[in-house]
Amino acid sequence: MGGVSTSRLPALPASDRLDVAARLRDALLGASFTADGLLELLGAPAYAALARSETVPALRATRGDRPLETLVRLFLLQQPVAHARVADVLPVDDCLETGWLVRAGDDEVAAAVDVRPYGGSGGEDWFIVSDLGCAVGGAGGIGSNDEGVVLGVGGASTTLAGITVRTPVSAALDLGTGSGIQALHAAQHATRVTATDLNPRALHITALTLALSGAPAADLREGSLFEPVREGETYDLIVSNPPFVISPGARLTYRDGGMGGDDLCRSLVQGAGELLNEGGFAQFLANWQHVAGEDWQDRLRSWVPRGCDAWIVQREVQDVTQYAELWLRDAGDHRGDPAEYQARYDAWLDEFEARKVKAVGFGWITLRRTGSAVPSVTVEEWPHPVEQPLGETVRAHFARLDYLRAHDDAALLEGHFRLAAEIVQEQVGLPGAEDPEHVVLRQNRGMRRATKVDTVGAGFAGVCDGSLSAGRILDAIAQLVGEDPVLLRDRTPAQIRVLVEQGFLDPA
Repeated sequence: MGGVSTSRLPALPASDRLDVAARLRDALLGASFTADGLLELLGAPAYAALARSETVPALRATRGDRPLETLVRLFLLQQPVAHARVADVLPVDDCLETGWLVRAGDDEVAAAVDVRPYGGSGGEDWFIVSDLGCAVGGAGGIGSNDEGVVLGVGGASTTLAGITVRTPVSAALDLGTGSGIQALHAAQHATRVTATDLNPRALHITALTLALSGAPAADLREGSLFEPVREGETYDLIVSNPPFVISPGARLTYRDGGMGGDDLCRSLVQGAGELLNEGGFAQFLANWQHVAGEDWQDRLRSWVPRGCDAWIVQREVQDVTQYAELWLRDAGDHRGDPAEYQARYDAWLDEFEARKVKAVGFGWITLRRTGSAVPSVTVEEWPHPVEQPLGETVRAHFARLDYLRAHDDAALLEGHFRLAAEIVQEQVGLPGAEDPEHVVLRQNRGMRRATKVDTVGAGFAGVCDGSLSAGRILDAIAQLVGEDPVLLRDRTPAQIRVLVEQGFLDPA
């Protein structure tokens, strides 16, 4: 496990090296070394096992000599393969010369890095490069305590890629790029991509990921957090899957923040505001402390920089013992000396006790630069299933905020609305009862929210097709239920605002 020495990494794909990366890409695609090709070759169970770093099913499925089987054994299973067999599939001598492959004995070659097919959001065939044995990243995926290791695709990286707003932009910044996954996505809709990392080896691997995926090169800069950003530079999109793990010390660069508590995530969020162009987004994954005597939501609100709207979603909470165990296992410490494991566990709990930390939250933070005099900050807990990708859901959330800010209650009643797609209504009550105890509207897309409404709110939402103003709909409902239309108009806008803010209704 862990990484190979930097000297054995493939050479940076610049100038004359680019043609080797391009020919390697062509060879991989020609052999169907793609996400779809792997699924067809291995079958769903073996393919899923690979994502868990379990290789036995894939080894059993690649006993033949077809080109795709050769590539799977070489790059995904890290098995030495006969030189002659690889030469039938790849430009093997060029790959040896430029460092993609290394010699293993007299007549075999081995991969110097893990190369893993990755399906782009638009169906593109991409490849993520990472250190050997580190293709699956995070929370028990690799069990590596190699300080400078570069991970591949993990649940955190795909989550961030899924929630990122994908509108065309001029400039994007990927902080802590790792193996370059976020930079690769950003290159599809940003004119210019800057990618930074404290680990120079990560920048090297990011360059390989971009070249092998046929993506434009990024501006790669070494440094921590915002240090590599030059004076006066601003961006339309900032993304970061940072080393957010709250730990005693900074033992592992790829995951540990190296600052006290959750200071790294706080610094990242607070520093992003001034680097965003008007309307620009900054999107992060983060951990945050739940401190005794302190409201965790207030803690996160204090992180939001001036001039920014924010939407912060807590997806999971772990008590401090669960959290320490999770990340000790991630580093493989549970497989080592029991006394050393216990000492590290103790140190983790000592750190939390000193900071009065009772639990740790994990989730998403999205900022948007706004010119509004009163920015909107939403902090919520949503541990329920969602439908990825959520980038358009995130963009629409902030667009609806703009609409609600610009419309007082009178203007809201003049507005026209449509019921969002795939909303269902559920009625809850005793069997045979004339009226339900309550009515629930439920989304089947995006955040998949559910909200209680009264009969007026349910009736209002049900007839919203954009043709009538909200006020006219309420007048008709008042006549049907025998209510004073003036009173109904007076009390209903608050409910309409909730339905718009949460995405049940869209302004027409």
